[in-house]
Amino acid sequence: MQAVVLSRGIRRLPHLAAFLTEFSRFAPTLDASAKSDDQTTILGWGAKPTSRRARRLAQQAKLPYVALEDGFLRSYGLGVDDDPPLSLVVDPVGIYYDATRPSWLEQTLEQGGWQTRELLARAERCREALKTFRLSKYNAAPERDLRLLFPREKRNILLVDQTAGDASVNLGFADAETFRTMLKAAEQDEPDARLIIKTHPDVIAGKKRGYLAEIAGQRGHLLLDASVNPWSLFDVVDGVYTVTSQLGFEALLAGVKVRCFGMPFYAGWGVTQDQKACPRRTQQRSVTEIFAAAYLLYARYVDPFTGQPCSIEDTIDLLADLRRHYARNHADTVCLGFSRWKRGFARSFLAHPGGSPVVFRRSARSALAAAEQIQTEGRPARVVVWASAKAADRAEEASRHNIPVWRMEDGFLRSVGLGCTLVRPQSLVLDDCGIYYDPSQPSALERILSEGNIPEQTIERARRLRQRIVRLKVTKYNVGKRLALPPDIAADQRRRILVPGQVEDDASVRRGSADIRTNAQLLAAVRAAAPDACILFKPHPDVETGLRAGHVPDTVARQWCDAVIRDTSILDLIEMVDAVHTISSLAGFEALLRGKAVTTYGLPFYAGWGLTDDRLRCERRTRQVSLDELVAATLILYPAYVDPVTGRPCRVETVIDRLGQHRRSRSAWALLARARQLTASLGLPFSTANAR
Repeated sequence: MQAVVLSRGIRRLPHLAAFLTEFSRFAPTLDASAKSDDQTTILGWGAKPTSRRARRLAQQAKLPYVALEDGFLRSYGLGVDDDPPLSLVVDPVGIYYDATRPSWLEQTLEQGGWQTRELLARAERCREALKTFRLSKYNAAPERDLRLLFPREKRNILLVDQTAGDASVNLGFADAETFRTMLKAAEQDEPDARLIIKTHPDVIAGKKRGYLAEIAGQRGHLLLDASVNPWSLFDVVDGVYTVTSQLGFEALLAGVKVRCFGMPFYAGWGVTQDQKACPRRTQQRSVTEIFAAAYLLYARYVDPFTGQPCSIEDTIDLLADLRRHYARNHADTVCLGFSRWKRGFARSFLAHPGGSPVVFRRSARSALAAAEQIQTEGRPARVVVWASAKAADRAEEASRHNIPVWRMEDGFLRSVGLGCTLVRPQSLVLDDCGIYYDPSQPSALERILSEGNIPEQTIERARRLRQRIVRLKVTKYNVGKRLALPPDIAADQRRRILVPGQVEDDASVRRGSADIRTNAQLLAAVRAAAPDACILFKPHPDVETGLRAGHVPDTVARQWCDAVIRDTSILDLIEMVDAVHTISSLAGFEALLRGKAVTTYGLPFYAGWGLTDDRLRCERRTRQVSLDELVAATLILYPAYVDPVTGRPCRVETVIDRLGQHRRSRSAWALLARARQLTASLGLPFSTANAR
């Protein structure tokens, strides 16, 4: 089936075909041979003036017209700022905001019969997720504590302004006079209340104008013209007055009473106090039923990274992650201790829409001066240091000047290839109080686990994530070949223990272990703890390249282990053993994901929570957590992810799928990697001072 799309704006929409899978072809003009046989459909943008040409063509050619419109969970940023939609509604009957005639959504709510127990339960879960993650149609507005601005010594009533001339107003039985009527009604209904006028985001952005701003100022009412997350308002208001705004329905999701002066899609079903009526709407519907019909049945969702249809749950996860990602980057950033090759990818992780450029400095003094200059200009500033660099210690000077210091380090699902060979990471961690591998001080990861406030939705997501990681055989670096165990080891019936080698000068070893700090010491300790076990030793990949410390000659290692296994996937080895013994290796965490017993001789981030056999204790870690809580904190809440294909912040699931597919980028960095390995093998120094 073909769709005729006259609008260039619609044709430019990313992933249009994924939103409209029922169409096999999109044409910019109507073929003269097209017949009125439902094999050709005219597409237009809702019922707005820009769609007149498309609707007129459909009428003249006697072809069906299908209306498209932004979905109710549209995007992180605003449409007027060209942020592409994550969801669309597709309506062959009308469009949801046009109350002058039926729409597919209205007919669905009126007819019923679709409300299965499973669908409504799913709707309740999604509704709760929106509340938990405080999501709206647009999601770039920051959270604000409004309790001091709007104290509860009196009732707070929110009046929602809209953009002048918006189709939802004109087609929702309303006009400019309706807004004035709404204001007068609020003044009469709530004479002792504080009336708060909420300006539309497009008006705040300077793109459009509203109805109430001038009137509200004249009458002495509070005008909220700052960008603010709607859920921050729902925290402090006792009621919402609206004409046709979607914010009214979001208030219903928050449990706030809503009075409608126009006829939005959620009015006329018994959940709002309505000033007008729509005779076609005769049924009583719950908020959950309206939500299920609108958000689950009516709207369609597409993953912007895969370009494939996805679920509302996937979209909720993405928006929640984007909000968390950009909230971390709200301050202007000065970076310290970054080699030149790291600067390109660091910008991708630290950027913020509309924010200032990320700058890099060589010395702590210059970084501090740059941050102080930003603060004098009235903007928040922070210094970000590469956690393992010497600059991290020098950055303490910034802390003494009340400039926040954040630390950055590779994430737990990093790349296909090693960091020491200059392969760009797909995940990094950003920590505002420490770093996960240093147990001498708290970290943001430790704080998340200690507080224990991880939403149930996130824990359930972590369970699915863990299963996905195991199924796709994803690990941090995704290197090593699949090899079988040596025949004598494969035939050995003893309990098998894997000892993953570590980089001995790594900070997690230096700072996280009291007595055992070398691979040889670790092997000796494991043999002493398990004299009858079959012990397998796998040297660390970075050590095997000759670039890092920690080499143990095979003749020495064989004093305590039964076999030295190299150039083999760590996951294959984990699956072949009964337990993993480690100082602080990430392999211990990867073993936990796969249900293996883990013994720690240091204090890695996953120790001390009741999931491992620990030879050392961290007095700060007192909670017992589930494996899925650990996964949620470690892989969802703590790191940041950037899609290697699009270069945009993404969900952990996107990175896992990319890693699982082994989509390795071939760039100039591959040449630098080979050069580094060659010079290291020759004992020559290697510099990336000129690498960009």
